[in-house]
Amino acid sequence: MITAWVPAVGRMVGRGSAPVTYALIVACCLIFLVSPGSGLSPSYGTGDELIAAQRAYFERWGVVPVELLSGKPRAALTAVTALFVHGSWLHLLGNMLFLYVFGVMVEERMGHLQYALFYLGCGSLALLAYAIAHADSGQTLVGASGAISAALGAFLYLFPKARVTSLFPFLFFLPLRFPAWVVLPFWVALQWAAAGQERQGPGVAYLAHLVGFSLGFVYAWGRRQGPSRVKASGTATEGDSQP
Repeated sequence: MITAWVPAVGRMVGRGSAPVTYALIVACCLIFLVSPGSGLSPSYGTGDELIAAQRAYFERWGVVPVELLSGKPRAALTAVTALFVHGSWLHLLGNMLFLYVFGVMVEERMGHLQYALFYLGCGSLALLAYAIAHADSGQTLVGASGAISAALGAFLYLFPKARVTSLFPFLFFLPLRFPAWVVLPFWVALQWAAAGQERQGPGVAYLAHLVGFSLGFVYAWGRRQGPSRVKASGTATEGDSQP
């Protein structure tokens, strides 16, 4: 999941100017609400029955590295479907916060169709990279963090001077404003440090964050965009979770 600090970006945009970002947020929320992960539907039962339903759901729609690399068509599709599946309320809300904060401005700069392809492509590649690095793992990986990390990488290149208001838990949630070129590399450093201690098993897929961020930055750099016309200030979030 993407949550080690909290983000918020002030921006001069019109409502409805980022339909893809809003549609992704709505889709992820609706899918989570009707899934066993939310715990809201009585049809999945309670206790051990609910846990079994959650496990089966994540294994069906999430990425299982050993299966994804098997080459089976159905398993290959999970690199996309996993982007819309979240393991908990915290996982969902953290990711959607980051997607809203950073995705809107990136979509405005890229254009709707290109942004949609960018989001799905980078997110899927980030999950694939994680699967390759953990080729023998049978653990399930779900969440949009790889794709959202790509949006963060693109945001850094496109809006390096945008002011990001961040709330850091270790500073008692004191709101501090820094330009994106300070905040986002700090976030990457946190992911890098955590990835070095990453163990196989339930947790946060830091490697997927790093790959997604790198892909997003390189893609934005490759487009050779000029200075941003949109001024901003905001706050940030972190990564992908396994159930």
